[in-house]
Amino acid sequence: MNISPELAKIQQGIEKHAKDYGLDFYETIFEMVDYDQMNEIAAYGGFPTRYPHWRFGMEYERLAKSYAYGLSKIYEMVINNNPCYAYLLESNELVDQKIVMAHVYGHCDFFKNNQFFSHTNRKMMDEMANHASRVRRYIDRFGQDVVEEFIDRCLSLENLIDRHSTAIKRRRDSLADETQLRLLKTERGYMDSFINPKDFVDEQQKKLDLDKTKSQKFPNEPELDVLWFLMEFAPLNAWQRDVLGIIREEAYYYSPQGMTKIMNEGWASYWHSKLMTEKILKDSEVVDYADHHSGTVATQPGKLNPYKLGIELFKDIEDRWNKGKFGKEYDDCTDYREKKNWNKNVGLGRQKIFEVRRNYNDVTFIDAFLTEDFCIENKMFVYVFNRRTGQYEVNTRAFPEIKQKLLFQLTNWGQPIIKVVDGNYENRGELLLEHLYEGVDLQPNYMSETMKNVSVLWGRPVALKTVMEGQGKIYRWDGTEMKEQNYDAPNAQQVVSAFATEGK
Repeated sequence: MNISPELAKIQQGIEKHAKDYGLDFYETIFEMVDYDQMNEIAAYGGFPTRYPHWRFGMEYERLAKSYAYGLSKIYEMVINNNPCYAYLLESNELVDQKIVMAHVYGHCDFFKNNQFFSHTNRKMMDEMANHASRVRRYIDRFGQDVVEEFIDRCLSLENLIDRHSTAIKRRRDSLADETQLRLLKTERGYMDSFINPKDFVDEQQKKLDLDKTKSQKFPNEPELDVLWFLMEFAPLNAWQRDVLGIIREEAYYYSPQGMTKIMNEGWASYWHSKLMTEKILKDSEVVDYADHHSGTVATQPGKLNPYKLGIELFKDIEDRWNKGKFGKEYDDCTDYREKKNWNKNVGLGRQKIFEVRRNYNDVTFIDAFLTEDFCIENKMFVYVFNRRTGQYEVNTRAFPEIKQKLLFQLTNWGQPIIKVVDGNYENRGELLLEHLYEGVDLQPNYMSETMKNVSVLWGRPVALKTVMEGQGKIYRWDGTEMKEQNYDAPNAQQVVSAFATEGK
């Protein structure tokens, strides 16, 4: 349902103010929905045209019950698309609709300009509808149970992608290497010995020969995109390969949203705050706005609120770059009072936060701009749950541990990193996966179910190298039972010891 003329007029005003501040976004279309429609759209990940599957129905039931019992409420939803689509909840008060619209324009600017969204399909609304029609066609042809069961297996593996592969070329092009070597060997007259010295050409030949030797392995380099590997080499039917491709494409579409959750919500919250307080609010709406905004950025011990952390970091960056609290001179200053009152009035804050919005994701954002002063000011501590008292208690106030713990939680969404290392393990056509061990053991039940589903797609047994309780392990699922054997993992004990020390 289209929004009312009153809201349309408010939207035009908010859009103009947002552009005046320098925000840059695609055309944004707002639609009004009731809570039932909002829950349905949210259950489909924001795309009401998505393919049919029971998990979307389960998610709808969860959201509907949570709303009915007063546990949660979805105020807005915005889709990374061109044009951007945003949904407003019709039961919201007018001040809430204003907040949501201002918040949405912050998201739309972030979607369009952040580098980690640059590869995403800007016509995903149409693409999702295309996916749905293909899946329905397969259901009509092969039966709902068969297709749904295969989708279940694919969805259980949807996080086994290489999240950074869109920006990094990992697979070597051997044909291009050979072409380059032939050019190096082409004589260029009397200057040839200076342009292409014999030692250099011989070294390049050795590298190419070594690559050819490596290429006899399968794959010749560890492959982080497990879904791609299965699409390319697993014995799948054409429709199965297509469905797996659909799951993989959607996983990559949603990937940057997980990689930038803190920044994205912080950026949108920063701009709804600025737009509301400086341009949009009426006097009669100030109290309601303050109440609703404070609820959005409220935090609880032991929990990370991306809205709060994101907005406070952007405000801190703006303040520091306005006052010149950066660079060698500031870093070398050892006088606490002088640093506290430091103000060079350089006025670079707004420029800096737009630069940060463009170039960073959550991990690099936290790594570059989370400071000890910020942690102290915002009371950021590491909490642990005390089973005796039944409460969360401060475990440490040490800045390095706070930062490390936060970065560890954000890397790869806090999920394990798995890669394919051998597609012909022990020369039996089996698949060998390896877990990048960083001090946290895999959960055995998730590990075993994942291996079973990979095995079904691969058509043969699957093995996994990991570390459990400080001991290197190789688990192997042969289709009927899980077996394990020990192996020597050189760095396992050092990693475990390091984490144990940091946890004290």
